[in-house]
Amino acid sequence: MLKTVDWKNNQIVIIDQTKIPENLEFVRLKNYRQVYSAIKKMLVRGAPAIGVTAALGVVLGAERSRAKKCADFFQFLKKIGAYLKSARPTAVNLFWGIDRMIDLAARKKYWPVAQIKKALVKEAKKIIAEDIQTNLAIGRHGKRIIPSGARILTHCNAGALATVAYGTALGVIRAAREKIKMVYADETRPRLQGARLTVWELVREKIPVTVLCDNMAGSLMNQKKIDLIIVGADRIAANGDTANKIGTYSLAVLAKYHAIPFYVAAPTSTIDFKIKNGAAIPIEERSQKEVTEISGRRIIGEGARILNPAFDVTPAHLITGIITEKGLFRPAELKKIRYDRH
Repeated sequence: MLKTVDWKNNQIVIIDQTKIPENLEFVRLKNYRQVYSAIKKMLVRGAPAIGVTAALGVVLGAERSRAKKCADFFQFLKKIGAYLKSARPTAVNLFWGIDRMIDLAARKKYWPVAQIKKALVKEAKKIIAEDIQTNLAIGRHGKRIIPSGARILTHCNAGALATVAYGTALGVIRAAREKIKMVYADETRPRLQGARLTVWELVREKIPVTVLCDNMAGSLMNQKKIDLIIVGADRIAANGDTANKIGTYSLAVLAKYHAIPFYVAAPTSTIDFKIKNGAAIPIEERSQKEVTEISGRRIIGEGARILNPAFDVTPAHLITGIITEKGLFRPAELKKIRYDRH
């Protein structure tokens, strides 16, 4: 199983997703500043993959600390965590991964610093293994809702490249591959994660895929060529409002109009119970160059203003169900997961 993120020889190894589909290249991250840069520049992307990478980034930061006292070491870790959290604001898994490591260090505060460092490495490896099992479980639960001969539309990339190895939305598609007639993958402007990454994954898996321009989806729905939609998520509010790659909201509105089921596939770590609804989800505004340039070549004339939000928010009432490793839930049922956490 090809891993998007891994820990080898005390370094983080990631697939450089900016090089796909032209090349499959692996990059070694040797310190936490390189981790920040890799997340910021989207060498690694996708909420679960970002969360795992950030957790490993805390390990790299811990290894650089020369603190002898636990209190000093813990303060250093918190500074590293705050720095890594500033890389991207929307994906809650980034914060989840870092907080999990910081919380572990806090629980071990009476241990020798060297032992805490070992515990952090062990925990990071555990997170890697858990992510794979979580996504396999999402696939199993999601498979049950896929009809035979399904024609599925997906947006952006919520596959193996967005996780450690298997995928959320594409994990469901992988699990149900024998039921699938066609996957329609939106290009996903402006960085083309659908056309570049999702298509690359599905072609490698020999799952039939057709690329759509983002503004073509409604027409296919009107022609009754789409049976259901499955997307990933970067953050889910307590009420089920969901932030995902820009353009997801439009698909959900179209799906509602055409009476097409609209599902979100995400691990429970993507649910942010600290915020009541999607209005509180911070939306990342990215560089204008992602819109004005393609492969370094400017395609839009000078002088125009550019909007480039990376995400939009889909209201819970437009979502048929949320597929997690714990099962399939309606947005209003997420409180059951919260109760289970305690």
